[in-house]
Amino acid sequence: GDHLKVCSQGYTCCSQEMEEKYSQQSKHDFRNAVVELSNHLQTMFSSRYKKFDEFFKELLENAEKSLNDMFVRTYGRLYMQNSELFKDLFVELKRYYVGGNVNLEEMLNEFWARLLERMFRLVNPQYHFTDEYLECVSKYTEQLKPFGDVPRKLKLQVTRAFVAARTFAQGLAVARDVVSKVSAVNPTPQGTRALLKMMYCPHCRGLVSVKPCYNYCFNVMRGCLANQGDLDAEWNIFMDSMLLVAERLEGPFNIESVMDPIDVKISDAIMNMQENSMQVSQKVFQGCGQPKTLAQGRTARSISESGFNARFRPYNPEERPTTAAGTSLDRLVTDVKEKLKQAKKFWSSLPGNICNDEKMSVGTVNENECWNGSAKSRYDFAVTGNGLASQVNNPEVEVDITKPDMVIRRQIMALRVMTNKLKNAYSGNDVDFIDISEESSGEESGSGCELQQCSPEFEFNATEVAGNSNKSDKNVDTSAATRSGLSQAALLLSVLFLAMQRQWR
Repeated sequence: GDHLKVCSQGYTCCSQEMEEKYSQQSKHDFRNAVVELSNHLQTMFSSRYKKFDEFFKELLENAEKSLNDMFVRTYGRLYMQNSELFKDLFVELKRYYVGGNVNLEEMLNEFWARLLERMFRLVNPQYHFTDEYLECVSKYTEQLKPFGDVPRKLKLQVTRAFVAARTFAQGLAVARDVVSKVSAVNPTPQGTRALLKMMYCPHCRGLVSVKPCYNYCFNVMRGCLANQGDLDAEWNIFMDSMLLVAERLEGPFNIESVMDPIDVKISDAIMNMQENSMQVSQKVFQGCGQPKTLAQGRTARSISESGFNARFRPYNPEERPTTAAGTSLDRLVTDVKEKLKQAKKFWSSLPGNICNDEKMSVGTVNENECWNGSAKSRYDFAVTGNGLASQVNNPEVEVDITKPDMVIRRQIMALRVMTNKLKNAYSGNDVDFIDISEESSGEESGSGCELQQCSPEFEFNATEVAGNSNKSDKNVDTSAATRSGLSQAALLLSVLFLAMQRQWR
């Protein structure tokens, strides 16, 4: 009747009632085909993000527990009374990882400054220090390096590792969200007509069992997924950037290798301060002036109340918590790298993958026994290219190439922003403050090491202090221990004993 049209004209091919029914069904089938393929990808990114997130958070928890257990055994009450210093360090590290506005470099500098204040009081319990005096002490930190080279190395390692870990986890989350948003397709009216013509016109011709030709399906899908095709280039760059950061996580920016021995590295720093306390204190007294001596009774009482002369010891690996999240970073990265490689070119491959489904087309066989849009015959049109601009020559779908899909354009922009973050993370730079450290282009770090292997490079270089010790100001008073005439050996033993008699601030 009047409602019958010729399929080759690109219009409806059945009665109006059937047209409405089949239009809804064709859109439903198309959406399902896209969702079925993209859901697998979305689930992959979602599950890997969850695994990495769980791993990183548990890694921080284990590192904090290990440090706490070690310091409690070694320092006991004195550590517990002042554990907030170390607790705050981990609070800030966790806050950074979850996306908090934390400048890692400044935060770590603050940690060492606070530790120096407490340690300086500790190794000089016979003196009274005002806040102003301790501010002066902090000015000599870079020059004297009271904690040896540990703060510099650890800052470089922690910054690079945390930037890479956080950025990689964010990248997995962005990939998940992009797939979710882009796969929620809604074909245009022109696309719906093309889908109807391809999928249900044969039914009206009595060709119920005849499936669309493969290239015919390809053209229809490339027209309906033209905007998704434009996502492919940026998506592939993003995947490549994720793979590069993954390699960093396996190597020099391995957060597991940085956090696992962090308690030993901090204890190394404290030992450096202990063992070089005389030179450090003497230099500070020259620059900041001689502090006031506490009354003899108060000094003795302070030492007596502390009653503590323990030293840190290397950790026993058997004492460490079980591996975070029951796995290792290397295993997680190896797994996700393979998935990232598979995810490349997903959007440009989507039309072909849909048409490979036997429900959608006849495939590449029986090319003469398929629905070509007007009859059961060979499809002779060439397959159009990917992306919006290529659809100007699409013979099956009328596409307005001047009106890009804004949802997809926003996802392209999101990928570009995330790719930029990944590139910065690959270089060891935080995305919010690019020039993290003057040594950012220096040595590769973050691999971690045993205490006996690390200790030589963490030694305090006291050459300058010792060499200048004879240039002390004549007005600067010497320590009480020196005035007492103790031998050099006795003095050393006394200093090591006093080193842990903490007069905490």
